[in-house]
Amino acid sequence: MNIVRRGLMLVLSSPSGAGKTTIAHALLKQDMNLRNSISVTTRTKRHSEEHGKDYFFVDADNFVKMRDSEALLEHAQVFGNYYGTPKKFVFDQLEKGFDVIFDIDWQGTQQIAHLARNDLVTIFILPPTLETLHERLKSRGEDNDETINKRMSDASAEISHWPEYDYVIVNDNFEKSLGKIMAILVAERSKRTRQIGLAEFVNELRQGG
Repeated sequence: MNIVRRGLMLVLSSPSGAGKTTIAHALLKQDMNLRNSISVTTRTKRHSEEHGKDYFFVDADNFVKMRDSEALLEHAQVFGNYYGTPKKFVFDQLEKGFDVIFDIDWQGTQQIAHLARNDLVTIFILPPTLETLHERLKSRGEDNDETINKRMSDASAEISHWPEYDYVIVNDNFEKSLGKIMAILVAERSKRTRQIGLAEFVNELRQGG
């Protein structure tokens, strides 16, 4: 039995280093119905990243062209770099019944909520302590001390947006956090309003089909 369902947009936000990217990658590996929203960014590529897989890396001129032509679902400037989500891919996946996962900040989340709130499920991920957050930023070895200090100084402002989210999780244990988010996905997929083929199924059921 396969009741037609419209996909949802699952947003994970957190201060940098709280674990949203690691959780997003784990979800994508475990759930075949999830698709990754690949952002475009003007940020310099890290050694562990791949163009077209982690991000589409573009220059500022190309980013502005995409933004001005309304080809982006959301866009933001973070730490001096631009980020944005290509719109067409996301809406195509929702129509096909796939869910799209986003690793974005509160600014992008607000923009998507303005355009498509009914398709949106938002989760804010908190670190257990600021000391843990600093340790995670240091251990990944991808930012210099200046960048780490900048991320730490901005963390409080980012955390202040937690009340704007549907769900909040303290990531003190990776497996538990992952399990909670998977449970949220199951519940949100079961919402009556997202099961667009439910009326047809119920009608057939009542008629003995």
